[in-house]
Amino acid sequence: MKESRPQSSSERGTQRVSVLQPRATAARDRTTRIYGELRELIVRGRLAPGTRIIETELANRLQVSRTPVRAALQRLTQEGYVMGTGSGKQIRLSVSPLTEEDARELFEIVGELEGIAARNLASRPASEREDIVEELRDMDARLLEAAGEVPPDPDRLFDLFTRFHNRLVEAGSGPRLGVLHRSVKPQADRYRRLYSSTQVARIRASVEEHGAILDAVAEGQGDRAADAVRANWRNAADRLGEAIRRSGELGSW
Repeated sequence: MKESRPQSSSERGTQRVSVLQPRATAARDRTTRIYGELRELIVRGRLAPGTRIIETELANRLQVSRTPVRAALQRLTQEGYVMGTGSGKQIRLSVSPLTEEDARELFEIVGELEGIAARNLASRPASEREDIVEELRDMDARLLEAAGEVPPDPDRLFDLFTRFHNRLVEAGSGPRLGVLHRSVKPQADRYRRLYSSTQVARIRASVEEHGAILDAVAEGQGDRAADAVRANWRNAADRLGEAIRRSGELGSW
């Protein structure tokens, strides 16, 4: 009978790593899923601005342990969806409020990112630009159609707006710009979604601004396209600011 050879320390270490890797991957996947679910609840207003966050309650609601919830909340805090008050063990977490000042800063950042994407798109070959512009004009046509419905569906309007801007960035950005946009844009979307009922009357103005962006892209005018994108988001901030002043800041004390 062949005697078994004792395992070396390196072999034992390899076995431990092979056992731990699937666990670590599963933990990351779980945290990512919880992060996505919590962010969606915040963006859609199901965790309202100013709502106090208690880890145990969220863990029970999502049917997971507190560990992935805590990790997800740390990421959401870094990104500005959640804020903490106090210090040490006395920190209290809550959903970040919606304020006019914060909205203007977010919209300006998104405008800069999308402006870069529009400039890049305008430099692409004419045939490629034409296909994207036609696709985006079709989205705007559907947006106007949806705005004319009685009553208009806020979710459909929001989705069409979001698809327009995301497609513009997708068509004109590299991977780094795309990551930055996906990180910041949902924070701006949170404002647009929660104040959407006050914005229906302004949709035609937004679509006209989209048209200026697309005209510049179609003509290969990169700087003009970037300026038009920034103007669109600046004007959107003005329109939103009026709505916030009229309806009040959400979650502020």
